[in-house]
This record gives sequence, structure tokens and C-alpha cells, in this order.
Amino acid sequence: MKKIYINLGLACIFTYFFSVSLNAQEFRNLDTSPHDIVYFRTNKISPPKIKVLYGRPKKNGREIFGNVIPYGKIWRVGANEATEVVFYNDVVFGETEVKAGTYVLYAIPEQNEWTLILSSNTDVWGTYEYEDKYDVARTTAKVSKAEFLEAFSIGFKDKGKHVNMVLAWDTTRITAPIKIIL
Repeated sequence: MKKIYINLGLACIFTYFFSVSLNAQEFRNLDTSPHDIVYFRTNKISPPKIKVLYGRPKKNGREIFGNVIPYGKIWRVGANEATEVVFYNDVVFGETEVKAGTYVLYAIPEQNEWTLILSSNTDVWGTYEYEDKYDVARTTAKVSKAEFLEAFSIGFKDKGKHVNMVLAWDTTRITAPIKIIL
């Protein structure tokens, strides 16, 4: 009979601590600007050539460019953590040759033209750690208009010898040409 009491006592203690640890697990609310990943591949079965990890803020009825994102100031290109771009091959970004590797993408938006910047200072939040001494490449891109998009998005358009990385939000589109060096 003693054996049953000891086993029952251990079971009660185990159950208590297990239930306390289950109740202690709390998850934060869902991020209002979730992260997304977009890949560029030359075909559906080839390894990726470019990967972009970025936050996807929503417009939510706000005036975005010139207000939420001021003109003439550095922007992290997305939300929360700075946008990371991985090149699996050497590339030409704008006019600058860039070695394969991971970079942070920043922008300086203006009404008619943006400056796009690749920085070697990675794993950063927002623009708080931006320093131009880490700039690897800069290029300018014209602003164009297109259909409305509620959430900020990044995509690719294959142009044969190069690929366009397209940044899109609201009715604004920015296109950065990238040539992959094979």
C-alpha cells in the first residue's frame, strides 16, 4: 500500500509542475507587420540566386510616403528588423559589383527618385545602426505608379540578362536592376 501512495504522490507533484509550466507559456500577439521571404530563381527547380527577408507593414488608411516614411530620410525598407538581401552569386547592383553574401537594404525615398543602399552591417533593427561607412553599393531608381497594394511587398521580374527587384506599396513602385554574375 505504501508503494501506491508514493507513486500517487510523485504523480501529483509531476502533474502540478507540468500544469504550471503549461500555464507559464505565453505568446505575444501576432506581429502587425509579419515578415516574408521572396526568392529569385532562374527556373522552378534551380537553387535560388537572391533571397530577401523583409517586414510587411500595411497602409491602414495612412499617407505613407512623405508622411509615415518622410522624404529625404533613411528607411529600413519594410518594418521592424532591417530588410536583408542574400546574393548567392556575385551581382552588379546598379553600377556596382557586389560579392555574394548577405546585406541590409536601405532606401532614401524622394517623390520622383529613390536612393537604394546595400549595407554590410547586418542583423540590425530598423535604421538605428545605419552608418554610411558600411555602404557597399548605392543606386538610384525612378518612382512609378501602379495598382494599389495594402501591404508592402517585394518581388522580382526576370529580364533575361538581369532581374528587376521591385519594391511596391500603396501605388508606388521602385525598380532596382540587378545583374547576376555567373
